[in-house]
Amino acid sequence: MSTEQKGEDDQQVASTTAVGLRGMVEEQYRKIKENAETYPYVWGSYIVVYGGFALWGAYRWRKLRRTEDRVRVLQERLRKLVETEESASTVKSVEKAPPAPDKTSK
Repeated sequence: MSTEQKGEDDQQVASTTAVGLRGMVEEQYRKIKENAETYPYVWGSYIVVYGGFALWGAYRWRKLRRTEDRVRVLQERLRKLVETEESASTVKSVEKAPPAPDKTSK
């Protein structure tokens, strides 16, 4: 009788101990699954709340990226506009510059 009990204990210990990473993951999954089946409303509320946070975060992230893209486009347009104005002003200043007077007449 003790050998049968000892054999059962060995099987129980072998089945409960996780063998490697896969065994640990399977054991954790089993615990979570049992808990979710026991408390479905709690897990449902977790999904609703944290899912809402995830959706809000994704929305804000996307909005930030769009804003950054618009700012980049506006900065590029402004840079080109400044370059054209500077080039136009340098051309005008060169055309309007009076010739240098000769100082050899002294």
